[in-house]
Amino acid sequence: MDRYILIDRQDELAVITLNRPEILNAWHAPMRSQLVDAFWELESDKAVRAIVLTGAGNRAFCAGQDLNEAKTFDGDAGSAWIAEWERLFDAIRSLTKPLIAALNGVAAGSAFQVALLCDFRIGHAGVRMGQPEINSGIASVTGPWIMREILGLARTTDLTLSGRLMVAAECHSIGIINQIVPAEDVLNASLSLARELAAKPPVAMRLDKQWLREMTEVGFRECLGAAVRIHREAYASGETAQMMEKFLAERASRKV
Repeated sequence: MDRYILIDRQDELAVITLNRPEILNAWHAPMRSQLVDAFWELESDKAVRAIVLTGAGNRAFCAGQDLNEAKTFDGDAGSAWIAEWERLFDAIRSLTKPLIAALNGVAAGSAFQVALLCDFRIGHAGVRMGQPEINSGIASVTGPWIMREILGLARTTDLTLSGRLMVAAECHSIGIINQIVPAEDVLNASLSLARELAAKPPVAMRLDKQWLREMTEVGFRECLGAAVRIHREAYASGETAQMMEKFLAERASRKV
């Protein structure tokens, strides 16, 4: 089986690496499934006290959805796709151990969402983050809900409708990158923070994270219901597939 997710245990810490560097760690169904399994495996490992999530290579944390997979979706497949994201987001939100995103490059779309669901984010000056789905014809539902909880409605509207990517300085200024360090220090800085968090009282850590999840649980479930409805309509319209084909063709032509 291809290993799209790598796990490296370092005493009380574990590093999960998204491992598709040839396509900027963009994820498809097998990768998402392996990532869910990795989170549950580390959650059940009593020796692990904190987790770092990063991407392979030096260009991207994760470019988000692999459009070569999503371009084939219809209304029913779009609904099944949301069920996959529910499993992944549930796994992240249910972790009792602190989770740090070591941002080694771009975090776009669903990867931006995953980064925001992490407890802390450390990156370098070249990191870019945002919600560019509209540019490839994908409706945004879970992204705006997550962004609104963290950034407020005005900036959520900006990022959702413009599809722009924020540079690291802007991300740091609005509090979604906690620390900017040189690119070569991102992982070490993330591990240092993970060690600090791993030393905190585990029961208090578990209960704090539990309450942070409970505060947003109702809205999260409403968001997922809306995502099924909206993506079913979007994919059934045919516009999403058409725009993704156009986006992929334009990207391919730039590489020639």
